[in-house]
Amino acid sequence: MEKDSLKSCGAFMKKFTIQPICSSSEELKLPLNGLTFAVKDIFDIEGHITGFGNPDWAKTHSAATTTARTVVSLLKYGATCIGKTVMDEMAYSINGENFHYGTPVNPVSPDRVPGGSSSGSAVAVAAKIVDFSLGTDTGGSVRVPASYCGIYGIRPSHGVVSTDGVIPMAQSFDTVGWFARDARILKQVGRVLLQCDSNSNFPTNIIVAEDCFKLLDSKTNHRLIETLVNSVRNLYGSDDMIKYVSIGDYIEENVPNLKKFITTGTCSNDYIPSSLRGLSAAMRLLQKYEFKENHGEWVSDVKPSLGPGIAERVQEALKTTDENIDECRTVKGELVAALTALLGDSGILAIPTVPGPPPKLRTETTALEGFRAKAFSLLSIAGVSGFCQVSIPLGIQDNLPISVSLLANHGSDWFLLNVVEAIHNVLNL
Repeated sequence: MEKDSLKSCGAFMKKFTIQPICSSSEELKLPLNGLTFAVKDIFDIEGHITGFGNPDWAKTHSAATTTARTVVSLLKYGATCIGKTVMDEMAYSINGENFHYGTPVNPVSPDRVPGGSSSGSAVAVAAKIVDFSLGTDTGGSVRVPASYCGIYGIRPSHGVVSTDGVIPMAQSFDTVGWFARDARILKQVGRVLLQCDSNSNFPTNIIVAEDCFKLLDSKTNHRLIETLVNSVRNLYGSDDMIKYVSIGDYIEENVPNLKKFITTGTCSNDYIPSSLRGLSAAMRLLQKYEFKENHGEWVSDVKPSLGPGIAERVQEALKTTDENIDECRTVKGELVAALTALLGDSGILAIPTVPGPPPKLRTETTALEGFRAKAFSLLSIAGVSGFCQVSIPLGIQDNLPISVSLLANHGSDWFLLNVVEAIHNVLNL
């Protein structure tokens, strides 16, 4: 990895410049003209080795012969790429600490992790090095670093944005997402990658998942809900469209095959709805199975050096069998039907992005088990359903960033981006 200046916050694997793919006369008219971006080192860039966060991977793979389709699209619409960013090894963490290449510095909270696996991409945006950046989100790898670094991040509907030229982690969940410091640029990038700029309806209702907010401390819980309700009141003139549900109970009642994944007991003393624990278990099992199918042979042959936490997760994945995999896919289908019935075409579900502030740097893996359990219970809702989700920064509390997430039906990405932009404007974020 090239040495970054202090200003770069250790975000980059390699800096270079790729100019827009258009004439100078065309460039001025394009929606991303004048904007710069960076890409996670999981995307192919012609002539560069795609490192996948691990030096042994880089040593055993040749330079890419083509460029990922999403990167080409951004270049064609006027943006300039300035480099590839650090990521967690093999995209298998939500912390953002890379044993080999270092941990990008969280500009909002330098003593805290930046979040992963798209850590460098989030930091490059938060540190104002680029206007936006690309990441991938399989289990939370855009949403988590967006929250930890106090910026916007979108996990689009599964399958809506091309993953061509992106190393797979687990195809049933892999998405290409992006980060920005404000909702306007987040939406500009969405216009290009979603290929959609049609008019959007107003939301019919915003459903607050009360049980999910209880995973936070009471102070943060109340502030997030109050801020969201006030923004809706200011935008639409009343509280009538705000509804409150226990999403855990709703999922348990409407996803019958989830029972197989619901176990007694929790990983911590903190309350986690049993159905969300089960949803998380199903998601992580299918991810491990698909990771093994994709990379198990390479890991077994090369025996790469892997950092703490990653090594254990990879080895656990290699032991996965196809037992209960069909049931995981059945749960996915049932959850899609259940959430579609709940939200319809213009409903929105509000949840915390993560269960608390970013953990401190170099926290022992075992000490994070309870936090990770709560995090994946939240992240699994969009992960398993494939619905779109945007993490919205709501400022600083106790010197640490806080955020809320909005989810909408599969394919409602443009609708959701318009709602997020409206909230951004009314809150003067």
